[in-house]
Amino acid sequence: MVNDQLIQTALHMRSKSRASYSNYTVGAAVETENGDIVGGCNVETSSYGLTCCAERVALFRAISEGHNAFKALSVASENGGMPCGACRQVIWELCGDIPVYICDSGGRIEKTTSATLLPNPFDESHLT
Repeated sequence: MVNDQLIQTALHMRSKSRASYSNYTVGAAVETENGDIVGGCNVETSSYGLTCCAERVALFRAISEGHNAFKALSVASENGGMPCGACRQVIWELCGDIPVYICDSGGRIEKTTSATLLPNPFDESHLT
């Protein structure tokens, strides 16, 4: 069952986005193991490679606040865009296989999982 606060936080975080180049605002929210919701938004720079996606901002913020286990993630954009490849890798490494809810501005919510988004992931098991 989807956590409404998780979805609403991701949708709200879009308004905090700094997307002055693409105008593609994205919000994300992660639910921690103890039920806290931590949000993030995309932050663009003129050097696109230094831009940070909403998913990573939410997860890195949660980690910096002392959270280390996560139950679900929500991503909100105008058209329900999926996480990029870098975010898929970070989601897998920090969260394992969790539900991921993709939301658009029209209220559509698509449920997927981090394992579906990143089949055959590269992780610490490959480093031995």
